[in-house]
Amino acid sequence: MSAVAEHPHRALGLTDAEYDGICDKLGREPNGLELAVFSLMWSEHCGYKHSRKLLKLLPTEGPHVVMGPDENAGAVDVGNGLAVAFKVESHNHPSAVEPFQGAATGVGGILRDVFAIGARPIAILDSLRFGELDSARSRYLLDHAVAGIAHYGNSVGVPTVGGEVVFDECYAENPLVNVLCLGVMPKDRLVLGRASGVGNLAVLLGSSTGRDGIGGVSVLASAGFGDAEAEQAKRPSVQVGDPFEEKRLIEACLELLDAGLVVGIQDLGGAGLTCATSETASRGGVGMDVYVSEVAQREPGMEPFEVMTSESQERMLAIVTPESLDRVLETARRWEVRASVVGTVTAGGGLRILDRLGGAVLADVPAASLHEDAPLYDRPMARPSDLDARRADDPGAALPAPGDCTADVLALLADPAWIYRQYDHQLFLNTVEGPGGDAAVLRLKAPGLPASDRGLALSTDGNARWCSLDPRQGTAMNVAEAALNVACVGARPVAVVNCLNFGNPEHPEVMWQLSEAIDGMAEACVALELPVIGGNVSLYNESRGRDIDPTPVVGVLGLIDHLERRPPGVGLVENGRLVLLGETQATLGGSQWAAQLHGHRNGALASLDLDLHKRLLELVAALVNEGLAAGVHDVSEGGLGVALAEMAVRSGVGARVVGPSTHVELFSESPSRVVVCALPDAAQEVFRRAGAAGVPASFLGGSGGDRLVVEGLVDVSVADARAAWQAAIPTALATA
Repeated sequence: MSAVAEHPHRALGLTDAEYDGICDKLGREPNGLELAVFSLMWSEHCGYKHSRKLLKLLPTEGPHVVMGPDENAGAVDVGNGLAVAFKVESHNHPSAVEPFQGAATGVGGILRDVFAIGARPIAILDSLRFGELDSARSRYLLDHAVAGIAHYGNSVGVPTVGGEVVFDECYAENPLVNVLCLGVMPKDRLVLGRASGVGNLAVLLGSSTGRDGIGGVSVLASAGFGDAEAEQAKRPSVQVGDPFEEKRLIEACLELLDAGLVVGIQDLGGAGLTCATSETASRGGVGMDVYVSEVAQREPGMEPFEVMTSESQERMLAIVTPESLDRVLETARRWEVRASVVGTVTAGGGLRILDRLGGAVLADVPAASLHEDAPLYDRPMARPSDLDARRADDPGAALPAPGDCTADVLALLADPAWIYRQYDHQLFLNTVEGPGGDAAVLRLKAPGLPASDRGLALSTDGNARWCSLDPRQGTAMNVAEAALNVACVGARPVAVVNCLNFGNPEHPEVMWQLSEAIDGMAEACVALELPVIGGNVSLYNESRGRDIDPTPVVGVLGLIDHLERRPPGVGLVENGRLVLLGETQATLGGSQWAAQLHGHRNGALASLDLDLHKRLLELVAALVNEGLAAGVHDVSEGGLGVALAEMAVRSGVGARVVGPSTHVELFSESPSRVVVCALPDAAQEVFRRAGAAGVPASFLGGSGGDRLVVEGLVDVSVADARAAWQAAIPTALATA
């Protein structure tokens, strides 16, 4: 007898110890169907076996929080009886196998998370990572993933308003596709993903169930990648999306919620019907009978385990009272959404899977054992043995100073407009500041909701170069930068979501990175008073035994109390005065200049003062809202040199700058810095405000003309800089 036949749990990704734990929960050996559902719910993707303990360190409460983690999405109170829901999730492994559908269904899944709690989705942001574009595979993944995001978002009618894209060789085999969705709702429409009321019915809404995506989370998200043949074998595990079905599903579900016809609702994402039924029952402290024979199937001869584990898209599970059933079915018919009763809420906490046609009980397990009892691992942690040597290897000392920094500034410029042009970012006409700025800005409005003069700002950030050198401080710097980005458009940061992308947790160095990163996020969020209201952990991002660099992606929501004018944006004006808020630390550790232009990825990070950073956030938002800034941009990747160049090329206005004095100061990525362009009569007030806030401020020079000049370092026409900026990505795609 083969090892697989003798130990079928191993083929499903369960260890011998986990199998023994299942037997203990049941008081017997599981049958095949029970084993299949446990294998999914106890997978890394659903069970968070390596991260649940660590995530408890994150602050999750705050004055604006309406709902924190552990539901479909988090939500915050934004006034006027409105709440905003937002969440970010990964679809990395599916996108590596089939980038178009992997990315497209990532959009579909995060949309369902948001409207599952009663919010209408109004915006999407994407945070993307690919290998260098000299690789044919990286170009293929980029092209198809971007096309998938555009196809789904544009078709379903939700604008993609921002995000980021990074090209780095550590993602060559394992791209990252993280998608954030934001929705708006009346605060009293909030609904939870839980079942209640013995005798209530579970109604499956949306697409029929097929064999696409069977075992997706356990097959794809709980292991790394090997050779190309193995990747092809995983292709059937990638879900296939239908954005037009999703659009009808959104409208039907929101109408049901408005009418008060739903007791609880849950999307069918990872682990499909198994996850939706067990989680809603467990959260509600009830049981559920599930009838696999009543599930609409798009393929003949599907086995019960296929029905229960399929991750076919565009499906929701609604808990409704028997008295509401007819109205629920009628609403579904009007929206041309398939609906069928597939379960009944029961007492006792058991999840029973039945075939109504034959009357057989196919599986009987405690719902909580699937949802809450996945094992928790304390894997060994080890600080990388070469880390001290890497930090001591200072690129400022190891690399020669460039003879002319102009060429280096131009080489670091890249406009992601090629990507953004494929997305519709003006749907709903809410978008005040679209892709390419420091943060997206939206009017706080949606169909059927009361008017508000408030605005919303969103930004995502995740610098893996910083985190590979110091995951704790690097993650704190990512939080700080994302918060500063929303401050640059006049918003007050109010909440955080995260997507933690790491390598194989069975490697001690990766577990150390994950632990340190969560510690750093907790420290920054506590200091900046930012609750973490939701997120996602994506582990096993490795290919052929190589882990990606630690990549915690942070999404920050900011609130603009009165959106009276469009933010000044990343730009310069004629006859302006340039002021640097914050101080430059002379270090190139972890910098884009050292890594991208010289292949040097070492050094020590600049220090981060979170108390200073909090004062800077308040100062910058006030300067923007009071009209004292004619242009504003944070200093981050590429340092001051790239920040100034981006302001020049986006506005078509040049500048003459008298500081910095060395290439180290020009390309340093030390945190907590913002360039403000102020008109002459406002410049002194900017300095006065900075002094009152205890924020260092220095005069950089003046703006105007058609050249960008940094005395002794850079001299380039704005036209040439703009040409280099615009051509970077299209040229790499066309000439590779």
